[in-house]
Amino acid sequence: MKLLIKGGTVYRNGKFMESDVLIDNGMLILAEEFDIDVEETFDATGMHILPGFIDPHVHLREPGLEYKETIKTGTQAAAKGGYTSVFAMPNTRPATDSVSALKEQLRRIEKDGCVHVYPYCAITKGQTGQGEVVDIESARDYTFAFSDDGKGVQKEETMREAMERVREVNGLIAAHCEDESLLHGGYVHEGEWAKEHGYEGISSESEYKQVERDLKLALETGCQYHVCHVSCKESVELIRKYKKLGANVSAEVTPHHLLLCDEDIKGDDGNFKMNPPLRTKEDRDALIAGLQDQTLEIIATDHAPHSEEEKSKGLAGSAMGIVGLETAFGLLYTNLVKKNVITFAQLVDAMSYNCANIFGIEGGELEPYQSANLVVVDTVRRERINRQKFVSKGKNSPFDGWYVNGIPMLTVCDGKVVYRRDKQ
Repeated sequence: MKLLIKGGTVYRNGKFMESDVLIDNGMLILAEEFDIDVEETFDATGMHILPGFIDPHVHLREPGLEYKETIKTGTQAAAKGGYTSVFAMPNTRPATDSVSALKEQLRRIEKDGCVHVYPYCAITKGQTGQGEVVDIESARDYTFAFSDDGKGVQKEETMREAMERVREVNGLIAAHCEDESLLHGGYVHEGEWAKEHGYEGISSESEYKQVERDLKLALETGCQYHVCHVSCKESVELIRKYKKLGANVSAEVTPHHLLLCDEDIKGDDGNFKMNPPLRTKEDRDALIAGLQDQTLEIIATDHAPHSEEEKSKGLAGSAMGIVGLETAFGLLYTNLVKKNVITFAQLVDAMSYNCANIFGIEGGELEPYQSANLVVVDTVRRERINRQKFVSKGKNSPFDGWYVNGIPMLTVCDGKVVYRRDKQ
C-alpha cells in the first residue's frame, strides 16, 4: 500500500522541516513533493509528523486480569495516543516470570497487539520482590528487560545477584524502588497536606533509600539500570549524582508527577491515588528540572487500568494507579511545551528517541527507507478529555475534564495505519 501524508511538518534529527511523507510497502520516504499514484492520502496541513511514541512502562494486565485491560484494548489505546511501541510489565496472573510465561505473552501479543509490545520478565519468582531470582539466562532469549514493577526488590543481596546476572547477558533492569519497611500503610504522600486532611502518608524515604541502594549496586556491578516513575526530589538528585560517577543509569518520570502535586487532589477521589503518590510542589519542580537537564530522560505513563469499582473506594480503599496512554501527549504539550517549560523537541525526544536509544530498540527517529513508525498530531486542535471515551478498559484518570491541545490524528506502525482519527 502507498499512503501519502501531505503538507505536514516533520521532526527529524532534532529539527522540524516541511516535508511530505510517503509510506510505500511499509517503508518511510521523505520528499518536498511527490507526484505519484497512491492508494490513500492523508492531509496533514498544519500538523506535525513525529516518530511514534515509545512507553517503557505499561500494564496490559493479560493474562489473568482481563477485566482491567487486555493486550487488544491496551494496544488500541496506545495507538490512539500515538504510541507505536510499549513495554508490558510482568504483574499478570500468573506473573510473567519464566520462559513459558514469556512465550505465552508473546503468543498473545502476536495475536492481538496492534503496536510493538516488549514484555518484561519479573526479577524474582512470582514477582514478589523477595526470594529467588528468576532464570535470567533462559528468559534472555525472549526479552532483554527485567522488572518487578509494583514491588521493590527488598533485599540488597537479591538485587546484587540480579544485576550481576543481567549484566552478563547484556540485559536491563527497570526498578520500582520502594522499601516496604517504610510504608506503614500509607496511600498518599506523607506531608503537610496528608496531615491536614487526616490521611496516612507514604514517605519519600521509602523511594529514595532504595534508589540510592540500587544506584550503588549499578555502579558496582556495571549493570544497565533504569529507575521507574521517579517521584521525589531526593531521587532526582541521587540519579544526577550517580550519572556523574559513571553509573549506567537512566530514569523516567510520568505525566501525572510532572503536572500534579498532592495539593491538586480533589476530595476523597481514588482517581488521584497512584504509587508512587503525588508529592509536593517542591518535588514536582525537581522532576521538571530533572526532565529539563535530562537527568530524567524518558516520560513514561505507568498506564495502570483498574475497574470502576476498584477506583470507587476513596483514597484509602481504592487500587493504586491511573491510565495515561490516550492523554499523555496532549497533556504534556499543553502544559509544558505551550507554557515554555520545555521545547517541543525535548518533549518528542522524551516520548520517543530517548527510550529507543537507552533500551536499544528500533524506532525513535524517522529514518528514510526504514520501517514507518510515526504519529501525526494536530497541535492546534483543542479538545476536552472525556474518560468515558477512552479505548482502554480503564477509565481511571484525574485529568477527566481537562482541555488539551495536541491530538493524535494518525498512527502508523510498521507502515500499517493502526489509528486514524477521522475514521473513529
